[in-house]
Amino acid sequence: MSSSAFTPAWLAREPRALALLPDRFRDPAARRAAVEAAARPVAPALIDALVARNAHAPHLLERLARPGTVAAVTGQQMGLFLGPLFTLYKAAAAIAAARALEAETGRACVPVFWMQTEDHDLPEIDHTFVPRGTGGLLRVGLGLPADSRVPVSEVRVDATAALTALRAELGAQPHAAEHLGLLERAYAPGATLADAFARLLVAVFPELLIVDPRTMPALAAPVHRRAIDEAAAIAGALQDQGAALAGAGFGEQVHVRPGSPLCFFAPDGGEATGAAADSAAASLPRTGARYRLDPAPDGFTVAGLHVTHAELRGWLERDPARFTTSALLRPLLQDTWLPTAAYVGGPGEIAYWAQLPRVYAHFGLPMPLVVPRARFRVVDDRSRALLDRLGLAPDDLAAPRDALLQRLARHEGFDPPDVAEARLVAALAPEFARLSGQMAALDPNLAKTAARTEESVRDQVAKLVAKYARALAQRDQVTVERLDRLRAYLAPDGVPQERVHGLPYYAARWGTRGFARLVLEACAPFDGALRDLCP
Repeated sequence: MSSSAFTPAWLAREPRALALLPDRFRDPAARRAAVEAAARPVAPALIDALVARNAHAPHLLERLARPGTVAAVTGQQMGLFLGPLFTLYKAAAAIAAARALEAETGRACVPVFWMQTEDHDLPEIDHTFVPRGTGGLLRVGLGLPADSRVPVSEVRVDATAALTALRAELGAQPHAAEHLGLLERAYAPGATLADAFARLLVAVFPELLIVDPRTMPALAAPVHRRAIDEAAAIAGALQDQGAALAGAGFGEQVHVRPGSPLCFFAPDGGEATGAAADSAAASLPRTGARYRLDPAPDGFTVAGLHVTHAELRGWLERDPARFTTSALLRPLLQDTWLPTAAYVGGPGEIAYWAQLPRVYAHFGLPMPLVVPRARFRVVDDRSRALLDRLGLAPDDLAAPRDALLQRLARHEGFDPPDVAEARLVAALAPEFARLSGQMAALDPNLAKTAARTEESVRDQVAKLVAKYARALAQRDQVTVERLDRLRAYLAPDGVPQERVHGLPYYAARWGTRGFARLVLEACAPFDGALRDLCP
């Protein structure tokens, strides 16, 4: 059973997937109902806490505070320089969804980006990739420790080397000075990953309201309290949904530990040191390394320590910053705080939202629309020229390299591989048939041996023809080089471009806001189909 199979089945509208997570985002009536269900007051304390991250958008805070306003939310880890391009596409899709919901219903709808500052998986976020004009990728990274369990909100970075590498690679691009200057200001010395990410994101999309859960741990305490006090019931709801997923042929995207609360706890704390004066997290206590809580007699175990239920509740009252959400608790915190009408997510997120309907019912929260994020592939003028020369379409690049090379190879004076194989097999088959008949007359066992030999010869012919095909494909080095440049740009290592390439290359070529506008204008609300961007 595969968790990764859920989202394709859901997007294809397979009944077994829709029974677990309805695709309400497609239906205007369902969208209006979701907006009405989401509309509820936002706590003034939350509005006050959001000020630190939203100095760029006081008007958005004012709108969110109005009775009846709803939100279209997305979120992502704090990837270096915004991480892969799909982060940008998610943000744009949330803005497009907010505009569409507001136009459809007449209710104010604010686009919100939830910064996942509680995560600690640094190897996933400490680098970005830049496509090179000669083909291939430049990896630009921070070299952060791979074994850290500290939330990224506390990680301070020195991006000097990464910025120097970007300047050397992109300095000649038309908008390099503008974008690199923006990066240098966002990743100023002393900035945390969260500070830098927030500064850059609002420079790209000032239309977004930013939520950073690490700046308001006290407001999260009631949700963590329920996660601890009702751990068994919540785990039971998740297990029941997991059984339903398994019955439909799907697995769980996020593993559920029976009886384990959906929160992390940091046994060690302490005051923050060296905080930048303008950091939104400057006054917060340090969380320290965070660990999952496992059920144990009379309490829980965490990082090899035993803590009673009462002790854990005491820590939550005294120092709520020691508690952080897991992937399955974060949506519940989000929708406890916000009047969320829609959540824009990627394939993995959609799969774990399919685990959550029973937990939302347990918490008494309306489940928002789950909306697939926008998907784009940037096909620039150079790529279009190469595609035209090779007679390919962008979608063709999804095929394996060898298959494409065989398709593109010039066969003048040579038999195509499939024709060569067919001729060899056609010549051998009658002789094997004749000889097998004679052998069978002498000894039936010899006929079996002849059949095995024929099968072996066919295998050897196939191997020979495969080598022949590769040799033909490699004859035209110009074609090979063009194809490899195309693949490196449109489908690096066979992976969608948006999951590998970062923003800097595109912003340096077309401008930070110029590229952002291109993406936003191409966003079709409530449509997760792959679209080509042609600057």
